[in-house]
Amino acid sequence: MSMTTKNKPKHPVLKVTDLSARYGKVTAVSNANIMVARGSIVTVIGANGAGKSTLLNAIMGSLPLSGNSTGAVEYLGVDVGGWQVERRVSSGVSLVPERRELFGSMTVEDNLLLGGFRLYRAGKHGWKETIDEVYELFPRLKERRNQQAGTLSGGERQMLAVGRALMAQPQLLMLDEPSLGLAPLIVREIFHIIGRLRSTGVAILLVEQNARAALQVADYGYVLETGEVVLEGKARELADNPRVIESYLGLGQKKKEAAEMV
Repeated sequence: MSMTTKNKPKHPVLKVTDLSARYGKVTAVSNANIMVARGSIVTVIGANGAGKSTLLNAIMGSLPLSGNSTGAVEYLGVDVGGWQVERRVSSGVSLVPERRELFGSMTVEDNLLLGGFRLYRAGKHGWKETIDEVYELFPRLKERRNQQAGTLSGGERQMLAVGRALMAQPQLLMLDEPSLGLAPLIVREIFHIIGRLRSTGVAILLVEQNARAALQVADYGYVLETGEVVLEGKARELADNPRVIESYLGLGQKKKEAAEMV
């Protein structure tokens, strides 16, 4: 299922071309091609160990293109392959990592303000007002703004991690497994908020093992298996693809279990 010219974003915020990433002699991602347009949600789904997090780290610059990675990463039309992580962040690329990496002994509000520190240091006018927008998206964070981050529930910590990333006013927001370890009701709430972010114009690259939730919120999707993109297409088309249904939506497994019970 290849992307047609008609469906290609005209002005992608992110364009990844033939990106490969290795750990020693082991290739974790092989010749990946991905595009994310402004105001769109693009998801990369795949099983645990498929190379999804490695893909994000390579895009973020945590795996330098010299040595561990090859290929091209373009952000807003500029090749950022030689950029350090700090430069990518300051230019508007934010990553919410799988482990969330909050400062547990700091309050919710201090964690958020820290997310906007680069803009403050750069003297960008109005950066602090972004916190009101984050509180509008996440009312629960406003209620707990004076509470230590380490005392929050799993869902609240995920909200704080996303909110902190938004404080940097990113043009590209990358989310690594935002549903990990969360109860189904909280997952639904998190993905509802991710869907609302589309209206802000930010480009979102969502890496998820929960294929069902990811394809419901995304516009376009890629399926990653053993480091290779094996399928891509509009999210609703992938959700109806027999291979995706069988491997990632659980329906095939349910049929198999039912047959074994007969």
